[in-house]
Order: sequence, then C-alpha cells, then structure tokens
Amino acid sequence: MNFDQYIFPRDIKYMSEKDLNDLAKDIRTFLVEKVSKTGGHLASNLGVVEITIALHRVFDSPRDRFVFDVGHQSYVHKILTGRADKFDTLRQFEGLSGFPKAKESKHDAFDTGHSSTSLSAAFGIAKARDIKGEDNQVIAVIGDGALTGGMAYEALNNIGSSKTNMIVILNDNGMSISKNTGSVSKHLVNLRTSDSYLASKTFFKKVQKSGGVGRAIAGSMKSIRDNLKYSMIEDGGVLFEELGFTYLGPVDGHNIKELITVLEKAKRLKEPVVIHAITVKGKGYPFAEIQPNKFHGIGPFDVSTGEVLKKSGISYSKVMGDYALKLADKDDSIVAITAAMGDATGLGDFAKKYPKRFFDVGIAEEHAVTFAAGLAKNGMKPLVAIYSSFLQRAYDQIMIDVCMQNLPVVFAIDRAGCVGADGETHHGIFDLSYLDTIPNLTVLAPKDKKQLEEAMEYAFSLGTPVAIRYPRGEADLSEEYYTPFTGENITYSIAKGDKESILIRAVGTMFNNAVSAAKILGEKGYTVDVENTLMHQKENNTKYHICVTIKDGLADDNDVIGWPKEFIQQGSVDQLMEKYGLDPVSISERILERL
Repeated sequence: MNFDQYIFPRDIKYMSEKDLNDLAKDIRTFLVEKVSKTGGHLASNLGVVEITIALHRVFDSPRDRFVFDVGHQSYVHKILTGRADKFDTLRQFEGLSGFPKAKESKHDAFDTGHSSTSLSAAFGIAKARDIKGEDNQVIAVIGDGALTGGMAYEALNNIGSSKTNMIVILNDNGMSISKNTGSVSKHLVNLRTSDSYLASKTFFKKVQKSGGVGRAIAGSMKSIRDNLKYSMIEDGGVLFEELGFTYLGPVDGHNIKELITVLEKAKRLKEPVVIHAITVKGKGYPFAEIQPNKFHGIGPFDVSTGEVLKKSGISYSKVMGDYALKLADKDDSIVAITAAMGDATGLGDFAKKYPKRFFDVGIAEEHAVTFAAGLAKNGMKPLVAIYSSFLQRAYDQIMIDVCMQNLPVVFAIDRAGCVGADGETHHGIFDLSYLDTIPNLTVLAPKDKKQLEEAMEYAFSLGTPVAIRYPRGEADLSEEYYTPFTGENITYSIAKGDKESILIRAVGTMFNNAVSAAKILGEKGYTVDVENTLMHQKENNTKYHICVTIKDGLADDNDVIGWPKEFIQQGSVDQLMEKYGLDPVSISERILERL
C-alpha cells in the first residue's frame, strides 16, 4: 500500500467518512504486509486504527500532544505522521523504532516502552501547558491492561483532583499481553453510560453556580444525584467519576464517526475526561483476532497462514517453565507468579495444571514481588517470572520486602541482557548491576539449557532469595564444556601457549563468545582459561597475568567487558554485539589491548 498520495496528518482533516473508512482498511493491509516481513507488535496496532484516525481528525499533532501508553500501538500514528515509507526498516538496526521516539519525529510527544506511564507523563505535559498559558490539548491513550498497574491509579487520582483539561482514551480490548485479569478488568467489561445522567450532571453544575438558592438545591439533591449516577451507570463509570473525571462511553472503537463525535465533545469540556472505547485486538486480520497473544509481538510470518516463518528451537522461557512445573510436581509448596505474562514467561502449562498455585497479578511488578514475599513468609516457595527490563520497576520491593527478610523467593529473570529489536526500553542489561548490590541475594547466570535447570534446582534448595537471569530466544543445547553445577563456578582450559596466561570470566551465556575469543588468543600463542561464571561474583585470581570478565550487562568495572553506560539502540543481537565490541573478535582484541 502506497501512502505517497497523502500529506499526513493534514489530509485527514478533509477526507469524507467513506474515505476515512477506506483509509482504515488500507492501513490494516499495510500493517499486516509490513509486519509480516519485519516482525513487530501487530495485534495491538490493528485494534487502534480507527481511534488513531479519529485522533488525527479532531486534534492537531504536534500542537496537540498524544501520549501512547507502552507504545505497542503507535504504528498507526507513525503512518499518519509521514513515516509509512520507513516501515521496511521497522525495528531494524538504525531503522524505525517500534515505540514512540521524540528524536524520530516531532509528533511523538513522549518516549514510552513500559506500561502504565502515559497518564503521569501526559499530566505533566498538561500542567506545563497550563503554567505557560498555552491552550493545546493533551491526550493519553491507555489500554485496559495497563490499568492493572498501580502507577496509573496514582495518576488518575492526581489528575481528577486537579481538574486539569486532559483527555484519557481507554482502549478496552480485554487484553494486555496475556488476557487481562483481576477485578479492574471485570469492572471495565461492565461499564455503561447514560445520556440522561450526563445531562443531569450538567444541570446540577449550572444550578450550583447560580447562587445561594442554587447551592442549597444542589446540596439537598446530592443523594438524588448520587442515586442517579449509581443506578444509571450501574457500577461502571462511577470509578472514574469518583476520581474526578467525566466518563464518556463505552463507544465502538471501530466506528470512526462515533469516535469523532465523542472526541469533539470531550474537546469542548475543558476538564479531565475518560473516553471508554471498546476494541478488538487484532481487528481485521483473522489470525490475529483468533490468537491475539501470538500476534501481540511476532516475528516474520506468512500472511496467508499466519504461521511464523522461522521455526526456532526450545526457548529459555520454555525451559524455565517446564522445569518449574517439574519441581512443582514434587513440591506442593512451590507457587508461580507473573505480571500479565504467563504464556510469555513459559508458565502456561504450570497455570493449567496448578491453577490454585499460579498467580497472574496483572501489570503490577511491585505488587508481584511483595505478594511473593508474603507467600514466602507463610511457608510457600514462590517463583516470580518477570522480564529483566520490567523487574527493575520493583527494585525497592526486592531489596526491602524480600532480601532484607532473607525470604526464599526465586526470581526467574527472562529477557536478560540484549534483547535485540525492541531496543532501549526492553534491553535487560542493568539487572546484574542493580542486583549485585543487594545483601542476601544470590545471582545466577546459567550459560545454557542444562545449566538453567540445574540453577533452578539449586535455587529452590537454598531457602534464601535467588535471582536467575537468562536471555531471550533459543536455549543453547550444546553439551560441549559440560560439568555438573554444584554451587561453584567452573573453569575450562581452552588454549595452551608460551605467552602470558589469561583468565576470561564469562558470565552466563557470554560463555560461547568467550570460548571463541580464547581460541583466537590461543592461535596467537597465549594460554587462556575460560571460567563458566554462573555464580556472579567478583574475585581476584593472582595465578593469571590478566583476568577479564565478559558479561551481557553493564561494563561497571575496569576489568569488565560489557555494554557501555548508555541506552543501547535496537538491532539484532549479533549486530549490537559487533557494534559495541562484544563479539569474539572484538573481545580478543580488547583483551590484547589490556595486556
């Protein structure tokens, strides 16, 4: 699909209703075609096509500011702000980002990537507008899944009490990554609205402003007003109304005409407004509608069948989940916790077999960790499976609620290290640095599938806090250089030569790169040993001329080769390793420089 005939977003203002609906169809076709080649977040974007078109019809970006929660659903916005011609580079090295990026376009008001942040950011933008005396609009687009995150409620409370002119669009598709869970999700399913209630609310406001008599009448009728509110809206919009918002909806999130009407109404109100839009995740592409989880984030796929083109082997997530289930079969005190990512973290089978011992707490990492601490305090053995990038949101809870009390919580830290195409917000390169500072916490970094299983067995045997980090993608099944893990790091002699002796400490899955680098050094006459550093720790070894640590984390010490202290861009893992000097050839060269 070629959008060169348009000047976006200007032309949206002049298109007929039919043209806008045709544009929605064209965008869906375009998204399926492009994402099938590059991979990316498809289902969430297919679900917000009409919402995004209506936003650009009613408001004027970049003067009016759009903040997309997480940013998974920002592809349509990128198309409508003149970036369609860059979609062949989506999530590629030095290409178009899969998330909003201010450095990429003036239409991206705020960089996002983690959940439940949009309301706070948009509120800050709106208050700055007010202080400066500007009159533009600020709109936050947030999914119902993100409302399971506590930060969203902190922001709602603050925004509602401030009476600031700001619009929140609640994209309610019943999904986050896994299906939404909890009372909030059930609450949103039952939301209703009433024109008569909204009219009566406006009437009460006018009466109250009319003077003393008006205030008296309004005061005496307060109970009537509240009864109207609760009976006409049932138990739905009350949540937002009580927080200080005007609630509009629910509206059909795929009806452009209806969306434009409600956005125009919200624009005139000049107060905090929530628009509740009901959408279908994956709308318009049958495979994505049927399997929204699969198409939330997907690699290149065959459009005609919906099947992923590159079949990979067993993932580290699957290895972890399978072994957790095996351990749970033998120990009924083991429970599993995740934050809206049960299937993604490999715990789908655990949830099916032991539903009473599996807890999906929603997008609420802080709660997940302290909830685990409570379970551990009362005799359970919790496994908390969260992506590295998201676990850092619960740093205080790990430190105070788990480790200070030395509770037996095992953290399964998925997507540790470089994750590739998702870029800055999703790389898990900080966990080793922030976890190593916490007392009582044992940090394990297995190098392959077998060692991950051994690490889990070891972790549950300790009875103290343990964090196990492992990368995204296919688990290494090679049994070369295999020695059973018994609680100590393992050293292998790789090369014997007549030059200086070198020890390379390879943390976790950097082991293979370290061995390859050692062989390169061996060809140059050096004696090289490689330590399989599963127990992440710092220690000196005086038998070698030089000791260097290689890790898929920050280079936070002079003797460490790792990622620089910066936010790493998107790209394939191999591309980024080469760019930042973590491939075998670069490692060998950097070690020679140190010698």
